[in-house]
Amino acid sequence: MNLDNFFKAKSIAIIGVSSSPAKVGHVLFRNLIDAGYKGKVLPVNPKLKSLLRYKVYKSIVDIKEKVELAVIAIPAELVLKAVTECYKKKIKDVLIVTAGFKEVGKGNLEDELKFYLESHDMRMIGVNCLGTLDLHKNVDLIFLPRSRLKRPEAGNISFITQSGAIGSAIFDLAASNGYKFSKFISYGNATVIDESDIIEYLIKDKSTEVICMYLEGVQNGSKFFESLKKAARIKPVIVVKGGVSEEGSKAAKSHTGSLAGSSDVYFGIFKQVGVIIAENLEQMLYYASTFSKIRKIKGNRVAIITNGGGYGIITTDAVSKSSNLKLAALSEKIKHELKMKINNDLVSLDNPIDVVGDANTERYQLALDACMKDDNVDAVVMIVLYQTPLITTDIVDVISEYNLNKKKPILVVSTGGIFTKILRESLEENNVMTFSFPEHAIDALSKLAEYNKIKQK
Repeated sequence: MNLDNFFKAKSIAIIGVSSSPAKVGHVLFRNLIDAGYKGKVLPVNPKLKSLLRYKVYKSIVDIKEKVELAVIAIPAELVLKAVTECYKKKIKDVLIVTAGFKEVGKGNLEDELKFYLESHDMRMIGVNCLGTLDLHKNVDLIFLPRSRLKRPEAGNISFITQSGAIGSAIFDLAASNGYKFSKFISYGNATVIDESDIIEYLIKDKSTEVICMYLEGVQNGSKFFESLKKAARIKPVIVVKGGVSEEGSKAAKSHTGSLAGSSDVYFGIFKQVGVIIAENLEQMLYYASTFSKIRKIKGNRVAIITNGGGYGIITTDAVSKSSNLKLAALSEKIKHELKMKINNDLVSLDNPIDVVGDANTERYQLALDACMKDDNVDAVVMIVLYQTPLITTDIVDVISEYNLNKKKPILVVSTGGIFTKILRESLEENNVMTFSFPEHAIDALSKLAEYNKIKQK
């Protein structure tokens, strides 16, 4: 199914545009303009003549030029009429954000709409959804104001969500924390286009390298299974499953009208096809960010470099608990060479390599260089506590340069306040994966090793 018009349309009509800033139709209209959309914006409302210097059309059929996508934001009872007019206008793609269908017990209304759309070969995302967004094309069709929901920078993560509320909150948080996204798709009740269709589209989407998904339930299990299976062979797919409890399953049914089903069945399918399971939304975000920056790990042997002994112990414990990772046994030759260069009896050259609290940037560089040269090491976790006085901001350049070579994955753990945050952000800007806590870094690295092992089968 070709969904290009939902993300790349060159002309978009908004049916239900309003002069009131509080109305959904107005927000959609304004967001599209403020995003810097380069195509034609065509507002529709029978009661308006103009809005923000744009001509407003009484009906979609009054528009003489070609319309590639229609966005519908009017009461549920009027939606079918608007869709029939879209068909008369030869519009094949519609995005319907309107709620008030099967999720509130009006299944007949939705069934009638579904029948019309499918019998007339029309594609539709919705109903009861938040909308869609393509950050590379500046197509912003999310009906929450940009002043309240910050949009992330353009990147390579695409996020599919059945829940608009979860999608919006996570998107806002992601933007504030520097995560970068390609597309956002809230699909609501999945009346015509469902999660499987969207997954299939994202498999071929060149700007998407990582697929994230919040899922409550599906209607067509076999179709979903096949789409996931195909996707996971090509791109990492990270899923958070909602409705895992009996009470949550009931809530999911009343939310989008979909059947959550047995969580064991879902998790069994996920594991079978190689989907990455995130237990919560926070995990989903740092998994996605890790996979967006690091795609490969040769093996599972991890070297730890730290300037804090306690942090080295915690990180070692985390590696030991992981079923996918193990501590690297550093080469004796590399250890001897490093000892000669550092020449400090307090420094521990076993794994973890403890460069101790008086470590400067040069000592970190020596330790990192040794790990990158050691064939016994597949990945490096660097704990850099910036509170110690001898580390300079040059360490950002040192780590970034090694990371740029992409010889081995480098994950940096730094816990702290304002100064730490500034340096972490500098590393992130240079595409280095950073964490506040070592357990999160090891968790993400473990998933990366697991995924690469599955792909090699």
